[in-house]
Amino acid sequence: MRIDALPHVDEHATVIEAEPEDAWPHLVRVVETTFGRPGTGAYARLVGAADPVASGPRPLAEGSTIPGFRVATAIPGRELTLRGRHRFSAYALVFRLEQTGPGRSRLRAETRAVFPGLAGGLYRQLLLRSGGHVLGVRRMLAAVRRSAERRS
Repeated sequence: MRIDALPHVDEHATVIEAEPEDAWPHLVRVVETTFGRPGTGAYARLVGAADPVASGPRPLAEGSTIPGFRVATAIPGRELTLRGRHRFSAYALVFRLEQTGPGRSRLRAETRAVFPGLAGGLYRQLLLRSGGHVLGVRRMLAAVRRSAERRS
C-alpha cells in the first residue's frame, strides 16, 4: 500500500529557530535515538515488525532500518519518511521541514496508518486512546527543537 493511501491519523508540529538544513541532522539523530532505545527491538519482534532491527547506511538514508521502521524517503532539509508494518498495522511517520522565515523552520510529523481486523482495531485503541502515541511524537519534536536551537 502506498504511503499516501494510508489513512491520516494525526499531525503535530513545532517551530524551530534554525534553518531546515541545520535542523535536519538533529531530526535524524533524535529519530534514530528514539527508536534505538533498549526494548524497542524486542517490542518490534513481539508485534512481528517487518524490520525489527537497525541496519543499513548511517546517518539514516533511504533503505536504512530502525526497529519497527524502514526509511522510505530521506531528503536532507526537507523530508524523512519512515514506513513500517506488523501483525496489527501498516503505518508511516512522515517528518517534514519547511522554511517559515529567516533562520526559522517548522517541523511537522504526520502519522498515517491502517489497523486491519479485530486485533488491529484493539491495537489502535491501545495506541491512540492511551495518549502514548501523541506523547511520543510530541517528545520527539521537542527534542529536535531543543537540540537544533542549542547548536544554531
